[in-house]
Amino acid sequence: MNRAVGVDDASKAHIVVVDDDLLVREGLCDCVESAGYSVEGFASAEEFLASNSEPDTACLILDIQLPGQTGLELQRRLRNAAGPPIVFVTANVMDAIRETALKLGAKGFLSKPVRCQDLLIAVRAAIES
Repeated sequence: MNRAVGVDDASKAHIVVVDDDLLVREGLCDCVESAGYSVEGFASAEEFLASNSEPDTACLILDIQLPGQTGLELQRRLRNAAGPPIVFVTANVMDAIRETALKLGAKGFLSKPVRCQDLLIAVRAAIES
């Protein structure tokens, strides 16, 4: 399959990136936006929750280590509210954390630095799940 990931059917899907590192967040947003998705970035779980963007979020790209509420804590909170599918992109690749995230329903778990194509494949799979 040589087709570009996400380009034809992405225009209606809204993706949210939550990462406290501004350069990483901007890079992830640029990657997702390049595939035709609408994208919004936040520096913390609290900032995302305060935005009221959750109902429109088709997929949440989430870091594990965040200031305040961690990525896993946000995942637990959203899971209880039937939140959007989550793809973790993190430098914290400990097996126990990965297993916990996947058991809680994460649709993907990628390690930083992540290739844009790998991220787009994970996002598309999460949206389609």
